[in-house]
Amino acid sequence: MKITNTQLQAAVTQGILQPGQDQKLWQFLQQQQQGIAQFKTAHLLYYFGGVLAIAAMSLFMSLSHDFYGGLGLATLAACYALLGLALAEHQRSRQQPLLTGIFATFALVQTPLFVFGLLLGYGLWDNRDYQHYHQWIDARWLWMELATLLTSAVALYRYRLPFLLLPVAVTLWYLGMDLAPLLLQDLDPDWQQRKWVAVWWGLLTLALAFYVDLRNRRQADFAFWLYLSGLLSFWGGLTSMDSDSEIGKAIYAAINIGLLLIGVALARRMFAVFGGFGILIYLSHLAFDLFEDSNWFPLVLCAIGFAVIYAGVLWQRHEARWSAALQQLLPAQVQQLVARRS
Repeated sequence: MKITNTQLQAAVTQGILQPGQDQKLWQFLQQQQQGIAQFKTAHLLYYFGGVLAIAAMSLFMSLSHDFYGGLGLATLAACYALLGLALAEHQRSRQQPLLTGIFATFALVQTPLFVFGLLLGYGLWDNRDYQHYHQWIDARWLWMELATLLTSAVALYRYRLPFLLLPVAVTLWYLGMDLAPLLLQDLDPDWQQRKWVAVWWGLLTLALAFYVDLRNRRQADFAFWLYLSGLLSFWGGLTSMDSDSEIGKAIYAAINIGLLLIGVALARRMFAVFGGFGILIYLSHLAFDLFEDSNWFPLVLCAIGFAVIYAGVLWQRHEARWSAALQQLLPAQVQQLVARRS
């Protein structure tokens, strides 16, 4: 719920607050929101600039190692990491947690490039470009991923900021894919096997996110990026599977309905978004496959559209009661988690 200064002034007018209390309460709420990511112009610029710098040194890092050499790349990564840490410490001293997190994350994402440069410089790596780290699945990337997770643990211990979980979430996703050849004892597993690895790895990541969510007592949301990474892996692997069985497709729909209910129960909208897309995919299958080339197709498609609209109307009307009923089914510790998020 978003509260404005105008609403507090209206509360004074109606006698709910005493004159002067509105401004004190407004100042208190402003202090509580300091450093929390919001859709403000300054915050958007912070994130945009930070993402550009991070992408430049990770996704788009295609500098020729023939020019810099492996040890040259490692030195470049180390210099950028030190720069990021210096800026993070400066912003930390100024009590700017948002900027601290962005600069600390910039320093953190230099870890895989640093390890890559060392391995290349000492002849322990072939001539593969660093950019392939984000493109190809290969068990040899494990050294870079494990090093990133190790430095992430150190950074989180130092700064305790949620944005640092972004590279952790991405690295866990990569780690799951690159572990597939080792887990399956197959140097070249087929795509169906990789999809199952993605599903199970996504479930493990979601379990980790849920554990972090339960343990978190801070106002900042430390589980967001882990939830997103887990859902992308689990839902993406599940959705990409091909099934000729209507029972299998019905199970897929049931799982997505479950995601939707979890999103409602835990007050996590991203679960509802993924579940909603999955349900829409299943409904599209019913419409386009079962009623293809049929005179009933427009009527069925129209009926589905109206059904979705009606579901939205029902949800808006009964959201509070349905959410409360679902949350009553949860363990007490989970109910406390939802209460903290509400």
